[in-house]
Amino acid sequence: MSAQEATLLTQARAWLRQDPDPETRDELAGLITSAGSGDEAAVADLADRFSTRLAFGTAGLRGELAAGSNRMNRVLVAQAAAGFAAYLSEKASAGTPTVVIGYDGRKNSRVFAKDSAEIFAGAGLRAILLPRLLPTPVLAFAVRHLGADAGVMVTASHNPPNDNGYKVYLGGADQGSQIVAPADAEIAAHIQQVADHGDVRAIPRSEAYETAGEDIVEAYVTATAAVAPAPVGTAGLRWVYTAMHGVGWETFSRIIGDAGYPAPWTVSEQRDPDPTFRTVSFPNPEEPGAMDLAFAKARTLGAELVIANDPDADRLAVGIPDETAEGGWRRLTGNEVGLLLGWRAARAATADGPAAPGTSLACSLVSSPALGAVAARYGLDFHETLTGFKWISRAPGIAFGYEEALGYLVNPETVRDKDGISAAVALLGLAAEARGRDATLVDLLEEVAAEVGHFASGQVSIRVDDVAVIGRIMAALRQDPPAAFGETAISSVEDLLTAAEGAPAGDVLRYRLADGSRVIVRPSGTEPKLKVYLDARADSGEAAHAAVAALDAAIRELLARLG
Repeated sequence: MSAQEATLLTQARAWLRQDPDPETRDELAGLITSAGSGDEAAVADLADRFSTRLAFGTAGLRGELAAGSNRMNRVLVAQAAAGFAAYLSEKASAGTPTVVIGYDGRKNSRVFAKDSAEIFAGAGLRAILLPRLLPTPVLAFAVRHLGADAGVMVTASHNPPNDNGYKVYLGGADQGSQIVAPADAEIAAHIQQVADHGDVRAIPRSEAYETAGEDIVEAYVTATAAVAPAPVGTAGLRWVYTAMHGVGWETFSRIIGDAGYPAPWTVSEQRDPDPTFRTVSFPNPEEPGAMDLAFAKARTLGAELVIANDPDADRLAVGIPDETAEGGWRRLTGNEVGLLLGWRAARAATADGPAAPGTSLACSLVSSPALGAVAARYGLDFHETLTGFKWISRAPGIAFGYEEALGYLVNPETVRDKDGISAAVALLGLAAEARGRDATLVDLLEEVAAEVGHFASGQVSIRVDDVAVIGRIMAALRQDPPAAFGETAISSVEDLLTAAEGAPAGDVLRYRLADGSRVIVRPSGTEPKLKVYLDARADSGEAAHAAVAALDAAIRELLARLG
């Protein structure tokens, strides 16, 4: 046995001794036995689990459920909770910090949430556990509503079934937004100190945490129903809803009732929480096939609209009838929904005259430039941020914000994060209002285009088994920059790794083309993917889509050579 293998076994045995979870303990014990007997596959598995730690960053923690420091499990969560508690205690200027904990329906979510509540309480913090599994937006709401110093949501959003995660919010001046630098590094340092100190069994725990009452859910329901009370034209609206095996339906159903919308048909197979996500290969409404059951129900029942949330209900997907699409239905893109909701927000902000100074629309830099055109049309400020709602939610004067990955912030006074439920209510209001004058969401998109021009967007997304491939492609693009994409010359390139002071900075390459199109390349922040975003503006929708199609072909050819 090599010295490296001996060190791995020592690490694994130390982890095993402190693991309170019988499932992961048994799993790890078997792996240790196999590795100790010379099984090379077991040794490689241990190396993957223990050669590093699951990194804590601005997205918190997210990873596969299993034993080891590079996996999500009760040991890692205990270390994270103790480290976060130490951070909050260090930052507290006066009084006892308050932290709210929420959880969704994924495997171990409640276990991780309860462990965290006990550790926060054991550290002397006021810990408030939400009453049951609930959508992520309810946790984000609760942080502000309760005036808490922080919040933790146990969720992996739309990741594969065997993943879970730990998302962190800050109150006070951060207004319930997700953490940004330098808080992430400071929290990570405290977590590392806990891990270095030794056994998590020595971390103080207490059952003196509070469990919030239903009043916090009622407050969210009331605030969200008020986003868009049902307008004239709502009666008779025929629509389908799917929760994608997540936690959205119970809360959303109460809200639409209070707001006055007719109840939808639900996709019964996907309505209730199910940690196995048995009807979808990937529980993300963006993925091909994820909305097939909803579309099938809509076809059968003659629905006008499909609404889908992802498993923790912080994202919204919208489906509409389309005779040109396979099966007669298609999902609106995130940019199309963002444009509609941004147009709605701009009209609301200027309904009684010019908007208040500083009122703004915001989107991530990879989202469509169309939102900036809407802001200009209505005299609003516009902010383009790095990807992620931790940045979008902090845009000054924000009235609405979105990112093309189906995330929308429509109610910034109550939730400073993407919220698929309030966005769904706002979208239902638009659909019902249009219906009242015999129009559709497609007609609304044409109305917006008549005001600001025709925009089209596309995306090339490459999933890899080895994330090093993504780094090699990004390096190749920097070392040998392309001069054109297909027949269209590149007029300028911006490397956001070297962005000017005060400008968004990140591992992003932005190309502006001679015909006014735009191409942005970046690694995904949450998945092993390279993403390329394509945007074009033209005098007609057909011309804009043709420009995007040409870019798509050129990008795929380039990436095939580089990959």
